[in-house]
Amino acid sequence: MATPTEVTPTDQAWMAHALRLAEQGRYSTAPNPRVGCVIVRDGVLVGEGWHRRAGGPHAERHALAAAGARARGATVYVTLEPCSHHGRTPPCADALVEAGVGRVVCAMVDPNPRVAGRGIARLEAAGIATLVGVQAAAAEALNPGFVQRMRAGRPLVRCKLAASLDGRTAMADGESRWITSEQARADVQRLRAGSGAIITGVETLLADDPSLNVRLAPEALPGLMPGDPVLQPLRVVLDSRWRTPPTARMLGLPGTTLVVGAAPDLERQRALVAVGAETLVCGGADGRVDLAALLAELARREINEALIESGPTLAGAALAAGLVDELVVYLAPHLMGDCARGLVRLPGIEQMADRLALVFVDARRIGPDLRLLLRPSAR
Repeated sequence: MATPTEVTPTDQAWMAHALRLAEQGRYSTAPNPRVGCVIVRDGVLVGEGWHRRAGGPHAERHALAAAGARARGATVYVTLEPCSHHGRTPPCADALVEAGVGRVVCAMVDPNPRVAGRGIARLEAAGIATLVGVQAAAAEALNPGFVQRMRAGRPLVRCKLAASLDGRTAMADGESRWITSEQARADVQRLRAGSGAIITGVETLLADDPSLNVRLAPEALPGLMPGDPVLQPLRVVLDSRWRTPPTARMLGLPGTTLVVGAAPDLERQRALVAVGAETLVCGGADGRVDLAALLAELARREINEALIESGPTLAGAALAAGLVDELVVYLAPHLMGDCARGLVRLPGIEQMADRLALVFVDARRIGPDLRLLLRPSAR
């Protein structure tokens, strides 16, 4: 296998183009990774494509179809190692061999243990030159949830928070609509659209009766066209004692709601199933839902990215347990005062040494608000 030290500026440029193509699948490929592919012959682009939807052709097959006979002897740039197994579609490594391509440049090896180097080995066995590691960091950043699910057995977890400038999320009586602007709320819709699951707590459900769905038209999401389906994330309610009412708004919406309890209660579970919910028992030793075990279950359900939208208690518990990979915080330019509720509840922090350290990753204006992206420093 060739090494990344052999990368040329031309390789970098064409891989950057493939990464831009892969980005077009951000809102449509789940649970599959986002992948782009370009085919270049004699310095000319002859075919390109990206993976558009699970169950449909992979990026390589779209690009090969566009290139036709011009693919023979060409160089293929693909953001993820070509698959080598029969899944919903035949192996892309075989398709590249059959097309007679001369060279394949990959951004990264597929972390899926069903592939994990086998696609590269298949190409090399057919005499095709390979180069792996071109813009690998950018390729991983495009699929952080897929990579984490394959390597760690759980989804990437983001926690979304919205607060006033003094860190308040609701008034003392619970009133919280609307802390942030319409532009920030539209941005949250895009955040939801890129997530496989949205996790909330029963207290939030009982207080707000939220929808937790994606309400954007397909044309508002890059890569989708009018008439394309908008994937609805799995809605997950942590409800240790099965207090979710069968009349909850989200239970009547398109998509699936999973209510998770700590111990069986067949009567209440049946009532929820009767109105279209799924139920799951996932209890911990403390009599509450075991969030770590739930995330492992979501990974088994092929959820790549999960978004926590909840009150301060669940958000704080997930942070304290080390289960949050990223925080997305929307700060509105107003003050709500001492009587309002705080951002997160983190019991046990009494000294400066106990603080939960975070690292700023990004900050940008969203309408009048500020959106911050942070990661726990241990990550």
